[in-house]
Formats: sequence, structure tokens, C-alpha cells
Amino acid sequence: MRFNKDGSFKIMQITDIQEIPNISPDTLALLEAAAEEEKPDLVVYTGDQIKGYGVTYRGKGKELENAVAKTIFKLLKPVTDRKIPFAVTFGNHDRQVGISNKAQFENIYKAIPNCIGEQAESIDGGGTCNIPIKASDGSERDVFNLYLFDSGTDKKGGGYEPFNKEIIEWYKKTRDRLKEKNNEYIPSIVFQHIPLPEYYNVLKRVDKKEKGAIRAYRTHKNEYYKLGETCRRGDMLEEPPSIPDINTGEFDAIAEKGDVLAVFVGHDHKNSFIGTYKNVDLGFTQSAGFNEYGNRTKRGVRCIVLDEKNPHTYKTYTRTYEELVGKKVSRPVYDYLSSKAPATLDAAKPLIAKAVILLAAAAAVIITLIKLL
Repeated sequence: MRFNKDGSFKIMQITDIQEIPNISPDTLALLEAAAEEEKPDLVVYTGDQIKGYGVTYRGKGKELENAVAKTIFKLLKPVTDRKIPFAVTFGNHDRQVGISNKAQFENIYKAIPNCIGEQAESIDGGGTCNIPIKASDGSERDVFNLYLFDSGTDKKGGGYEPFNKEIIEWYKKTRDRLKEKNNEYIPSIVFQHIPLPEYYNVLKRVDKKEKGAIRAYRTHKNEYYKLGETCRRGDMLEEPPSIPDINTGEFDAIAEKGDVLAVFVGHDHKNSFIGTYKNVDLGFTQSAGFNEYGNRTKRGVRCIVLDEKNPHTYKTYTRTYEELVGKKVSRPVYDYLSSKAPATLDAAKPLIAKAVILLAAAAAVIITLIKLL
């Protein structure tokens, strides 16, 4: 990757497409319009490209792999048709289809033209790499760097796996190697799927009665939050950040030397915000897929624009379905109902408990009426 002659470089982050073989036409319309209008230099897919759970992908072995590949090829077509380079990491749902991230990366994604990024040495699986962006003058000088981290999957018993400490050590070695080559730490951005525990540090804890307060779970059980002071006008917090229960020190590592300017994640489909903690921007990008819950026509993609002359700064903005395509969707009833569905099992539990209480109360009334009659 190299900066353009005018010194610019545009990245598009696409996350949580979470599609099935019968891909939503709205998903494809969004991806097509975003690629056409923004014309990025690189597209980064940050996980949950497919809905790996459930029964939508059938078969075993090569049959299953072919079904997954067919969906992925269609999802990437807006990018591959335009010969735009792309890189990919994985979310918690991709591997749940029954194909490992390593197999998906090597057998499916790497078979597509313009797939870049080589899996990190000593790190098992797929979806962990670094991508230097070199100077526009044709030299081998690294001006900027991108890290893609595989942030893991669901944990047995609920929640999410702790972030892999081996990836943290690999990052440190890569950071130092780039410094040795270029005589300075290289400004960088991290892309991954699951947010870091420190995302709660850019939020403001509030009383549960405050308008717009969002209830959190697990490590922040029964706490309520709103966007913090460092977040930006127009940002959206619609669900609590779903973080690992155990903090293995990823943030401390990336904040240590000042090379990482920002982290951008997906995972929580309705969130789209950026806040700053210890000089690192922590950003969410909303989901892009219409076959899973999301923030309706506010689904979208994120663009990040780099400047070769000022590599320690960047500009970012999102482009939504509403802006690019319009307000009409192909399945308005499903879209509305899915937007109201609980995002996680933890969020569903209070609703289930209330439903059980209501059913029990209704049953008691019916039994009482029967006795009276």
C-alpha cells in the first residue's frame, strides 16, 4: 500500500455484514453505493462477515466451504469489481459456521484478487496482520501502519474470550521493528471486532432514570451510560459495549508508545461513536448488514482519510444507507422488529424474566377465574 501522489489515502471500514446465503438486497445496495461514491484506496472488513450460527449454511467439508465462499464472493463483489485492495479480520460469529478463521482466510479470502495482508508469524488462525502504507515518492519509507487483530469469539458460559496475549506481544515486536527500520515510531490505527474494556472510559456513567441512559451488563452489570465529553456531535450509543470480562492489557500496550492513534471496532451493531482516552481514539462503526439487527437506515460504513504530510492526524466520517440509498428498505416490518430485538443474551434475560412473570400472573388469573366459575 502507498499514499497517492496528492498525499491522501482513504480507508473504508465495513463491519458486521453478518449475511446468510440469501443476501439482503439492502445490504448489497449499501455496499455498492459506498464503494462507488467513496472510492477508497483500501477496504478493511472487521469481522462477522457471515452469520456463522444458526442453520443457514448447510453441509459439511467442501460443500459447506463452497456455500460460505459463494456468500463471501457476493458480499465482496462491490469491492472486487472495482479492483480495490481489501484486508480482513474476523468476529465472534465467522468461525461458528464450522470453518476455522484460518481456513476461511487461506481458502476463501486469499483466493480473491486484491486480498492483502499476510497472517502474523507465530499467531495461529487468520485475521491478524499489519499493513504498512509507504510514501508516495516510491521509496520504501513507511509513513503509516494498520494493524488488524483477531479479537476472538464467544466464551463458554457467556461473554467473550480474553484478548490473546500472544497478539499483544506480536504487536510490540512489530511496532519496535517498524521503529528500527524507519528511525521513529510509525503512526498507526488498529482494527478489530470486539471492543476493548477501556471503551467504557469514554462513556459517562449516569443514573438509570436519565433520558437516553443505556443499561450495561456483566462486568458493568446494572450500570447505566451515555456518551462522554470526548465523543462527537452526532455520535450514537444505542447499546452497551460488549467487552471481554477479563482485561489482558491490550490497551495499555497500544497506548504505551503513542504510535496508535485510534482503534476502530464493530460488534455492537447500533453504536457509532468516537471518544478519546489517554490520547487514543476509541471508535465504533455501525453494522452494514440487513439480515441481522441494526440501527435501521443508519446502518453504514466508516471512512478514514490519512494525510501523508500530517500522518499523526486523520479525518473520519460515516456514510449511511439513508444517505447513500434512501429511506426505503425491502423488508420494513422485519427491519423494525429486528431493530427492537435484544442484542445479547444478557440483554434478553431481563425481558425473558418479565415475560415469565406476566405469563405466571396470567395463568394465576385464569386458574382463579376457572375456580370461581
